[in-house]
Amino acid sequence: MAKLLVKLQRYFRRKPVRFFTLLALYLAAGSLVFLHSGFSGEPTVPGSPRGPAGGEGPGLPYLGVMQLSRGFKAAATMPGRARRHGHWFKSTSKEPAERGKARDNGGTRSRALRGRSGREKEEDRARYIGCYVDNTRQRTLRGMSFFDYKKMTVFRCQDNCAERGYLYAGLEFGAECYCGHKIQASNASESECNMECKGERSNTCGGINRLSIYRLELAQESARRYGSAIFRGCFRRPDNVSIALPASQLMLNMSVDKCVDFCTEKEYPLSALAGTSCRCGFPTTLFPLHEREDEQLCAQKCPGEEFESCGTAEFLLVYQTQVQDNRCMDRRFLPTRAKQLVALASFPGAGNTWARHLIELATGFYTGSYYFDGSLYNKAGFKGERDHWRSGRTICIKTHESGQKEIESFDSAILLIRNPYKALMAEFNRKYGGHIGFAAHAHWKGKEWPEFVANYAPWWATHTLDWLRYGKKVLVVHFEDLKRDLFVQLQRMVGLLGITACEDRLLCVEGQKDGNFKRSGLRKLEYDPYTPEMRKMISGYIKTVDTALKLRNLSGVPDDYYPR
Repeated sequence: MAKLLVKLQRYFRRKPVRFFTLLALYLAAGSLVFLHSGFSGEPTVPGSPRGPAGGEGPGLPYLGVMQLSRGFKAAATMPGRARRHGHWFKSTSKEPAERGKARDNGGTRSRALRGRSGREKEEDRARYIGCYVDNTRQRTLRGMSFFDYKKMTVFRCQDNCAERGYLYAGLEFGAECYCGHKIQASNASESECNMECKGERSNTCGGINRLSIYRLELAQESARRYGSAIFRGCFRRPDNVSIALPASQLMLNMSVDKCVDFCTEKEYPLSALAGTSCRCGFPTTLFPLHEREDEQLCAQKCPGEEFESCGTAEFLLVYQTQVQDNRCMDRRFLPTRAKQLVALASFPGAGNTWARHLIELATGFYTGSYYFDGSLYNKAGFKGERDHWRSGRTICIKTHESGQKEIESFDSAILLIRNPYKALMAEFNRKYGGHIGFAAHAHWKGKEWPEFVANYAPWWATHTLDWLRYGKKVLVVHFEDLKRDLFVQLQRMVGLLGITACEDRLLCVEGQKDGNFKRSGLRKLEYDPYTPEMRKMISGYIKTVDTALKLRNLSGVPDDYYPR
């Protein structure tokens, strides 16, 4: 062994250049590992294995905020969210379109050939129509849309569109899928639809502002099903009905399906039944859908369907079709760097992702994040997710942080608060089932749930208390109020962001409020996961937060925060 070391020493003495080259390579490799860990590390989250006073929540006075706010900094972690402390490389925030431009032209022909061969394989279920021009102002396919910047495939897009009853499926940027009943654009050159699908390199998925469109042969039968049409309620006929609902059709054999079908084909998101007249349009200031009437006023039987109601000439029965309202779908980065950093702060599970979706639609600008969540970027279309939170290109920044230093980094904040019983269950589902999945019953029944509540319930209180104490300009929004009166609450949020939102755009947001990255409600468990001890502890934290809000002349927590 000693001889070998002596030989290596003599070798590198004679060859110093090689030695320093190897040393440089070693250091470079170490730097890459360090940078990777900086981007993929997990943030430390406030938590505690035990609540204060052994978990005794009730009776905690508001003056105990100091004890609460600084006493829960244990090492509980949140998997899946990477806090970014490292350097911000501009190359990490390139858009798919820019990456498409940067590709070499030499592979264009081979990709086009692969795309054609892939299309031939799809002939049994869909027929390739061609490459079409597309843009955010005038969508070629105006139905549902979804994104996956990591695993999009031709089949997945076709399958999702067919499942929802659409006749056409289109792919763009290699990762975006659009559905519709009509093609409303001109043809483009086939060579412009040459971007590889993110989930299958053997096929192509459109191009930059170009859609590869397929006609879904098996969707003919399913296109007549409108079970997914959303009931909006009974409304009084607007004064200028021909302007508010411009498309109309007399149907002597009227039914809900027939009217919804007619408005869908006309590419309108609203379908209004008025006896034997079917009207279509958009939510506007002339017909905002804010003042519901008693449904009995619309309870007139349909001529074509005995067990359905079709409204009357004065009271319209309104359904929302599957057609996407494009008046609020265009989004972009801020044209100039933001002068102030605005936080969208919430406890995990309080609806932050949903609030981001609403803000992006209402303002037309992307939201950013204090973290990097690949699934939100890849599958939900939150393109600001990859920008550094200090970039100044996004309208507000998602954060779950609650330390003084982190809070004081922002100039103002929207503080979203949710019922802790609902928020804890939502975050538990996210932690063990993903953004739109559910935790298994084994997790609820095992040790994970009690440990989770012990760690996270105190944090629910300290999060709000810290933002109220250290935040420079804080707008409090209750999740429950946002659900109940979205139009008014969204107006308040947009106002803090310094943007005057068009009223028609806000009405459009109401119709698109769910988004496509949403858990389908909290799964109903067969038992109450909260023990009496847990409820006693959480009730104490609710009272503390309620007192803190009222001391700042704000409305306290909603009544339904307290268990009944």
